[in-house]
Amino acid sequence: MANDKNVKTYDLGERTAKFSEHVLSLVRGVTDSTINRPMISQLVKSATSVGANYMEADGAESKKDFIHKIGICRKEAKETEYWLRIISSGNPDIKSKCDTLSNEARELSLIFSKIITSSRQNGV
Repeated sequence: MANDKNVKTYDLGERTAKFSEHVLSLVRGVTDSTINRPMISQLVKSATSVGANYMEADGAESKKDFIHKIGICRKEAKETEYWLRIISSGNPDIKSKCDTLSNEARELSLIFSKIITSSRQNGV
């Protein structure tokens, strides 16, 4: 996501934290209902897990552990993209915000994929 000055953040710890914060801000405005409640729960879990797992990867105990945790980051980013799609289909008033966050989830997933590929190519 772009920061407040529309400049991309390349500090992944900060970028993933901001992503989580933006998702939390989004769901605060979603109507609490029987349908929305489980979707919101899943979205919050997966979105906040992206950054949490990135921080774990940053402190990985081995190269293998690092790749594994980055893989979890990628998986959680993809899951977040899914939940954003589903929640926006049931709440058309937030579709634009969901689309923006979905694009960020996709970008993060691609970044994590590149990290995994590069790490493997460098003998990790």
